[in-house]
Amino acid sequence: MNQNSDPRLQEAGIRPEADPLSPGNSSASRRAFRLIALAILALLGGLFVGTGTARAAWQEVAQLLSLGGKPEPASANVLSEHEIEVLDQMAPQSQAELLLERSINHYRGANDQIAERVHGWRGKIQLDQKLESLFMTALNSDDLRVRAAAIEIDIAGRDLEESTATIDRLEPDARSGEQGPRANALWDIGLLGNRGVEPQRAAQILLASIHDSNVNVRYWAVEGLAYLGTDETIAPLLEIFHDDPSAMIRERAACGLAQSGMLSEKQRRSAVPRLLDFADDASLDPETHKWVFQALRDITGETLPHDPAAWRNWYNSNEGRWNPVTRDGR
Repeated sequence: MNQNSDPRLQEAGIRPEADPLSPGNSSASRRAFRLIALAILALLGGLFVGTGTARAAWQEVAQLLSLGGKPEPASANVLSEHEIEVLDQMAPQSQAELLLERSINHYRGANDQIAERVHGWRGKIQLDQKLESLFMTALNSDDLRVRAAAIEIDIAGRDLEESTATIDRLEPDARSGEQGPRANALWDIGLLGNRGVEPQRAAQILLASIHDSNVNVRYWAVEGLAYLGTDETIAPLLEIFHDDPSAMIRERAACGLAQSGMLSEKQRRSAVPRLLDFADDASLDPETHKWVFQALRDITGETLPHDPAAWRNWYNSNEGRWNPVTRDGR
C-alpha cells in the first residue's frame, strides 16, 4: 500500500552531485574528515583495547557512531533568537521554506511563527520545487501539527482565502465541473474544511462525488475526505475501501484510514473493528486483503501474520485500550 500522503506531487528529480573530488566540494571534505576521524579512533582502539576501561569507552564510541538505539538530540530543538530576528527581513518565500523545514524537524516556535505569518503569505509564495518537496515531506510527518502547517502553506501558496465565500465559489466546480477544475475543487474543499471552514458542508460536498462514474473524480473525493479528517469521513472511507470497483481508489481509501491524511491516531483506531471484519471477508480479492492487514499494522503498530484469527485474538486481548466506534462505523 503506497503511503505517499500527497499523490499530486511527482517525485522530485535528484540534482546530480558535483564532482566529489572537487576541492570546493564540502561533501567530499566532510567525508575525508570522517574517514580520518575513524582511522584515529581505530588506532586508539587498537592501542588500548587490552584494558577493560578502554574497551568500555570504545564500545560507547562505537555505539554513538551507529544508527541504532534511541534518538540522540543534536540541539535544544528550539527556533533560535537569531532566526526569529531575521524573519522580517526575509521574503515570504524564504520565510515559508525556513519555517516549514523547522516544523518538520519539530523546532519549538516554528508552528507559532507559521500561524502568525501564513495569512500574510497568501498570494506571495509559490509552490516551487523546493517548497513542494518540503510540503510533501511535511504531509508524511508522524505529527499532525506538522501536516497542518503544510496544509496552511499549501492553501496560502494557491491564494485561497479561508472563508465561506471560497467554499461558495468552489462548490459548483466540485459538484459538476470539468474534470480538472473539479478535482482541484474537491482537494481544496477538503483542506479548507480541515482548517475549520465549514467542515460539515465540506463533507457533504465530497461525499456527493464518492460514487461518481469518473475514477479521477472519485480519487480526489477520497483524498479530500482523508484530509478533511473528521469523524464523519471514517465510515465512507471504509465503504470505499471495501466496495469501490477501482483498486487504485480502494488503496487510497486504505491509506487515508491507515496513515495518510488528517485523521488522528484515535480516529484511525476506531476503524479497526471493521477492518477485522474485512480480514475475514472472502469476497475481497487478495490485493485488498493484503491492504487490510497493512492498514491494521499501520494503525496499531503491531506486527502480526496476515491471519484474521491472529489479529482477532490480539484485538480481543487488548479491546479495553481501544474505545472503538460501533461495528457500522458510527
